[in-house]
Amino acid sequence: MSASAPPSVDLQGRASRDTLGWLDKLRRDAPWWVYPVTVVVALGLFSLYAAWTSIIAHPSSYGPYLSPFYSPQIWVTGPVSPAIWVVWAPLIFRASCYYYRKSYHRAFFWDPPACARPEVRKGKYSGETRFPFVLSNLHRFTMYITTVVLAFLWYDVARALIYNGHWYLGLGTGIMLVNVILLTGYTSGCHSLRHLVGGGLDCYSCSAYRRARKKTWNVMTWFNLRHSVWAWASMISVVAVDVYIRLLMSGLPDPHILLG
Repeated sequence: MSASAPPSVDLQGRASRDTLGWLDKLRRDAPWWVYPVTVVVALGLFSLYAAWTSIIAHPSSYGPYLSPFYSPQIWVTGPVSPAIWVVWAPLIFRASCYYYRKSYHRAFFWDPPACARPEVRKGKYSGETRFPFVLSNLHRFTMYITTVVLAFLWYDVARALIYNGHWYLGLGTGIMLVNVILLTGYTSGCHSLRHLVGGGLDCYSCSAYRRARKKTWNVMTWFNLRHSVWAWASMISVVAVDVYIRLLMSGLPDPHILLG
């Protein structure tokens, strides 16, 4: 009997090492507080930017491009920013995401701050049964709305390919495409969506329908094992699209090719 390989493999750990690489090495070599501080800075900056662009700033659109914070467009002539009617669902979906919960519980509340570190908080543990953490239960409900919003974001990319009756291949189109691919990867790895597709069954091989569900579940498991990568990459790409469109609004030229 060979002793070189254990009978079971930590898929989550292997996926993390394969996809994060240098981040995994940094996490081992750097002081324990580096990761939670990085999360505080990253999530803090994203939250401030999302609030600014959705509530305070003017709507972000230019030519064939529309910011993901404002898609789909609903009541654009209303008394408040049109982003208010849309952005709440993806933001709650992201804030209540199982991966992000782990990140901000460690980073903001130090509960616990890192592996093998004692908890700072004392007292009775209530989990997510009290306000505001009970709102995390909205995750599986906002998932449905976010999936609809994601479909509109794909439509926005398709619409950006045609401008004034011509095929329009711009740098902004490419950035929007990368963003929607990353958002699709992030959503596809959602724990709740994965359970919706493959959960509630005790026999995958009993019918063709159940075998198809198992295959879909396997695909989503691949995304789920890399959920942290999709989470951070898609968060950055959403901001990148909005920033790029605002730069175009301020006069930056958009490199593009017109066809037809």
